[in-house]
Amino acid sequence: MNQPQIIPDPAITSPNERETILRLVDVKKVYRTDSMETLALNNINLEVREGEFISIMGPSGCGKSTLLHIMGLIDDCSTGHLELGGRKINGMVDKDLARIRNEEVGFVFQSFHLINDLKVLDNVEIPLLYRRGAKDDRSDLAREALERVGLTARMKHYPSQLSGGQQQRVAIARAIVGKPNLLLADEPTGNLDSKMGSEIMDILRTLNEEKGTTIVMVTHDEHLATQTDRIVRLFDGRQVQ
Repeated sequence: MNQPQIIPDPAITSPNERETILRLVDVKKVYRTDSMETLALNNINLEVREGEFISIMGPSGCGKSTLLHIMGLIDDCSTGHLELGGRKINGMVDKDLARIRNEEVGFVFQSFHLINDLKVLDNVEIPLLYRRGAKDDRSDLAREALERVGLTARMKHYPSQLSGGQQQRVAIARAIVGKPNLLLADEPTGNLDSKMGSEIMDILRTLNEEKGTTIVMVTHDEHLATQTDRIVRLFDGRQVQ
């Protein structure tokens, strides 16, 4: 009797068998002024696979945020190249880079970066304003994102009416509202106490495990980093592990 075909569940596929979503090859970043040259990153080679959750760790000033900004197309590398979704990014014009950032990359920052004059729902909708779509569609997507982070009851509040942890949840909702392929988080728990930080980490892990969101997180917290798939360590702009 013929045996039924067994199709592997993508959710439990080994990270080594998943497609590479982001690749950095021999990346170097140098900041120059009239009087000095600062080497921020040197010879970074890194692959991030679809569905991975990666931590970047290292002492202050070692290049963690610079690396994250290059990954998110906010900054460019001095030498080497970056591939996102199989495309080589170097040499792309600003208009194309802006479109890719908006459609494929979500950002979560330590300082939230919410607009205090806008209600929570309007803050979450902001990335969608740069895409074609009806107002009702944007609102539906924003509500869905707020539901994921447990803040539907607060969508008509202003950021100043929220706790720090709630503001960071809004920032995460804004980052995921456009359903990006890659979520970049720069010290997302850095301004929060340990309880709020744990709640934010739980949200990120849920997005990764249940939604398959690929996440790269900069953190100083070893405890949080050990909860991710792997840790990339930097020291003086170089990978040390």
